Amino acid sequence: MAQSAAIKQAPFSWEGHDRAGKKVKGKTIASSESAVRSELRRQGVVPTKVRKQSQLFAKTGKVTPGDIAIFSRQLATMMTAGIPLVQAFDIVGAGHDNPAMQKLILAIKVDVEGGTTLANALARHPLHFDDLFVNLVSAGEQAGALETLLEKIATYKEKTEAIKKKIKKAIMYPAAVVVVAIVVTAILMIFVIPEFESLFQGFGADLPAFTRMVIDISFFIRSQGWLIVIGVVGAVMGFLYAKKRYRKVQHFVDRVALKIPVIGAILNKSAIARYARTLATTFAAGVPLVEALESVAGACGNVVYEGAVLKIRDEVATGQRLQRAMENTELFPNMVNQMIAVGEESGSLDDMASKVADFYEEEVDNAVDSMSSLLEPLIMSILGVLVGGLVIAMYLPIFKMGQVV
Repeated sequence: MAQSAAIKQAPFSWEGHDRAGKKVKGKTIASSESAVRSELRRQGVVPTKVRKQSQLFAKTGKVTPGDIAIFSRQLATMMTAGIPLVQAFDIVGAGHDNPAMQKLILAIKVDVEGGTTLANALARHPLHFDDLFVNLVSAGEQAGALETLLEKIATYKEKTEAIKKKIKKAIMYPAAVVVVAIVVTAILMIFVIPEFESLFQGFGADLPAFTRMVIDISFFIRSQGWLIVIGVVGAVMGFLYAKKRYRKVQHFVDRVALKIPVIGAILNKSAIARYARTLATTFAAGVPLVEALESVAGACGNVVYEGAVLKIRDEVATGQRLQRAMENTELFPNMVNQMIAVGEESGSLDDMASKVADFYEEEVDNAVDSMSSLLEPLIMSILGVLVGGLVIAMYLPIFKMGQVV
C-alpha cells in the first residue's frame, strides 16, 4: 500500500491568497489536485490555481551529502518547534528544488505514515543515510528525545560537510591549475609551435638544441597525441577502479596521501577531527563506546585511520582504556590522547572529544588557507617558467639570426 501511494504522488505548483488576502504561491507533492486544494484550505490558503508539473522535461539531479546535511538541520528545527513529523516532511519536501531529494523525502514520509519508525524508514535508503545516522535516530526515538538527537545529527553533518569542503578546496585548487597548465601547453604545442617550425625551415641554419627539443616534442604530441590521451584516461580509470575494488590499493593510496608534504598534514588533521566529532556525537547520544567506535571507524574518511579505530575497538572491548588503545596506534598526537584521558577520568568523554574536534577543524581551516596563500605564487611561477620557456625556445633562433646579421 505504501509503495503504491508513493507511485501516485506527483509535484504540483500552486497559487492562492492567504487569510490576509496576500497572494502566495509555492510547490508541493501530493497524490492529486484535490488533495493539494484540501491541504491548502486546511492551512488557510484559498487556492486560485493548481497545476501538476510535467516531469518529462523536469531537471534531474542526485541527492548529495550537502542535501542530507540541510535536510537534517531542517528536520531538527521543525521537530524542536513542535511541528509533527509528517507535516515537517511536507514542509521540507516542498522547499527543495532537487527532484531526487523531493522523491527521497516523499518515500520516507510515506513509510512513516504507514506506521514505520523514522529510523527504519531511513534505513531503507542506505546510500543516503549511513548506519551512524540511523543508529542515532533510533536511539533518539527509544529515549523519547528525537528532536535532541536530530539537533546533534544536524550539527554533526554540517561540521562533517564543512571539513570535506575544506579538503576538496585544498586538493582541487592545485589540480585545477595543473589542468589549465596542461591545456595551455597542449594548445601551444599543437597550434603555435608548428607555425614557428615552418618559419624556421627557411633560415638555412641549425636550430638551437632547446628549440629543436621543443619542436620534436610538438611533433610527437601532434602525431601520437591520441595515444597519450588514451593512455592517460585508461590509467586514471584503471586506478580509480582498482582503488574502489581492492582494499590493498585503497590502503596504499590513503597511506601515501597522509605522507604528501602539506596536503598529508591536512588529511591527518581532517581524519582526527572527524574521528573526534563522530566519537563525541555517538557517545553523547548514549551509544556504548564499543558500538560507537565501529561507527567512528567508517566516518574517518581514511582507510589507515579506519583500520586503527577498529583495532582500538577490539582493545577497548577486552577492557583496555580508550586513551591507551589510541596511543598503541601511534597515529594520534599526544595532546589528543591526553584530552581523551581527561575525558575518561572525569566522565566527560563527549565534551573532551568535541573540544578536540573543534580544535582540529580550526587547524584544518588554517592549514588550507595557509596552503592556498603559499601555492598561488608557486603555481604562478611554474606557469611562468613553462610558458616562458616555450616562448624563449621559439625566439632563440630569431635572436641567433640577429646576431649573425
